[in-house]
Amino acid sequence: MFGGSKVEVRRERTSGLSVIGADMTIRGDITTEGDLHVDGLVEGDINCGSLIQGGSGRIVGTLRAREARIAGAIEGTIHAERLTIEGGARITGDSHYHMLTIATGAQVDGRMTPEGAAAEAPLRLVDATG
Repeated sequence: MFGGSKVEVRRERTSGLSVIGADMTIRGDITTEGDLHVDGLVEGDINCGSLIQGGSGRIVGTLRAREARIAGAIEGTIHAERLTIEGGARITGDSHYHMLTIATGAQVDGRMTPEGAAAEAPLRLVDATG
């Protein structure tokens, strides 16, 4: 009936959104190809496709993401292609990026290092008031 033939089943990997709520504490590394939203505490390294950190979020460890929007606290190194630091963010550690946006009121204590084409592009002051 089945005659020894093999049937190959292929499952497509889908990436969704994972949420770490404000009442959660994660101790350990997190790896996902998908999106991650952090409002709680993560003590460990994060590797993800996209990170959105809420104002109550706190990360202690290295962050690696294609895109990261930071509004809370990070103690550690950040590696992101596109890094957005919101006004209430507090970063203690070095940041490596290709594209960078920093809002007024953000606190950054560490080196900001452009990588790739951004490292060669001249800095420009952008007036956000009008």
